[in-house]
Amino acid sequence: MTTTSAREEATVSVTGTRTAPVRPARPRRPDRRRAASSLPYLLVAPAVLALGLALGYPLVRQVLLSFQEFGLAQQFGQPPEWVGLANYEQLFTDAYLWRVTLRTIVFCLVNAAATMVLGVGLALVMRAMSTPVRLLAQTGLLLAWAMPVVASLTVWQWLFDTQYGVINYLLTALGGDFEGHGWLLRPLSFYFVATVVVVWMSVPFVAFTVYAALMQVPDELVEAAEIDGAGRAQRLRHVIVPSIRPVLMVVGLLQVIWDLRVFAQIYILQKAGGSATDTNLLGTYIYRLGIGGGDFGTSAAVAIFMLALTVVLTAPYVWSMIRQERTEA
Repeated sequence: MTTTSAREEATVSVTGTRTAPVRPARPRRPDRRRAASSLPYLLVAPAVLALGLALGYPLVRQVLLSFQEFGLAQQFGQPPEWVGLANYEQLFTDAYLWRVTLRTIVFCLVNAAATMVLGVGLALVMRAMSTPVRLLAQTGLLLAWAMPVVASLTVWQWLFDTQYGVINYLLTALGGDFEGHGWLLRPLSFYFVATVVVVWMSVPFVAFTVYAALMQVPDELVEAAEIDGAGRAQRLRHVIVPSIRPVLMVVGLLQVIWDLRVFAQIYILQKAGGSATDTNLLGTYIYRLGIGGGDFGTSAAVAIFMLALTVVLTAPYVWSMIRQERTEA
């Protein structure tokens, strides 16, 4: 009996019916789905690693510095002294820190709100403009946004100059008593000038971003609401704003972060005549403690406190975005 006939006989069942021969099981191939799902993480890993090294080391160094006494002596080679929470205890018992914190929060919220209102308003106006007028407006906004901070502040200082400022001249010509008025000498008027500068430099970003989002809103949706009898305010509230809400949330979050850590505008205006003690925000306060006073340990503690404050102020925005993503999913 041959080998072939033996195999055929082995496949015959007891009832006499022929069954298919049993084949050996093939080895399983690796799961392609699992490999495909892990591929994005592998591609992002190098960038995340580089970002973690670039941002993680300075943050860890800042945290360690906040627990040390690091002054001018340490810059010349003397080892720093570990003081634990002494820097934080000194700060939290200092009434001046809380005054600066309150100023910073109020300044941040006022500037962020004004920037969002003006930016969204300009975006809505640009949506209704004709093409030539819109291009002209966008060019002006782009130039204002691209202008360097120092150059723009030089112009604003000249506009609000005490003796030769255009603002004082125009207000005096209109009948006001503003001849020789020092805008930077008083804290309230100082913050008014700073708010004008910060908002003027931030509005173009909001306007461009929101305008791009408005262009993605379907015209049919707006026209359907208009046919149903919705007015302009109702269309804006119930159709347009819900459609661009994710963009508004992200832009608002960025504005809060940027306005909370504003530094250059305040510092340059202080150099132009403002009182540093009465107009310090957290950014300039950290600079004057560290670079100006040589107390880098306390300066690092204020920086960590500012980081925690940023997390607290931005947490509602982040939570709202996460909740909206979960609702849409």
